[in-house]
Amino acid sequence: MTCNIYKKIGDLFMMKKIGIGSLITIGLLVFIIIVLIYASTKPDTFNIKRDIKINAKKDKIFLLLNDFRNWTQWSPYEKMDPNVKTTFSPITQGVGAIYTWSGNSAIGSGSMTIIQSNVPHFLKLELEMLAPFKASNSIEFILDQIEDITTVTWLMTGQNSYLSKILNLFMDMDKMVGSQFEEGLMNLKTVAEK
Repeated sequence: MTCNIYKKIGDLFMMKKIGIGSLITIGLLVFIIIVLIYASTKPDTFNIKRDIKINAKKDKIFLLLNDFRNWTQWSPYEKMDPNVKTTFSPITQGVGAIYTWSGNSAIGSGSMTIIQSNVPHFLKLELEMLAPFKASNSIEFILDQIEDITTVTWLMTGQNSYLSKILNLFMDMDKMVGSQFEEGLMNLKTVAEK
């Protein structure tokens, strides 16, 4: 009896009963099912956070963050597409300021709106991505000064859609977006410390 079971298993592995194409299809389906189940266990929200210490007073740094016209000096996204098309609302700083862009596949298109501006220590923005995918996220800049050193924290939070959960299994969004935040904060440090 046991011998027959081993023979059947052996036949299966030797492709005598099931063709190689069928085994590949079954294997692919099993893999997809496992990925879909595993993705469903991932968190419904995400947050990406980076910070840096800058040798400048927070008032000076806040001006670079609170006015969208100043973002060209330090934002890492401006360099990713030199031909990006940008538009500013009549108000470019503080609550109600809106910045829209349309660029290449690296930066996509979307808008940012300043929804809270507590001079000079806290800024909150609403980010609406339209391309390469739709997303609504929250961005915060927190400035904490001790003597002449200011710690600037850049935080993005949002909802993880089911598609995002699947994509996150194959690419590290925290590492990818976090490295862009790190570059931006380094640029901000360079500009603020001049």
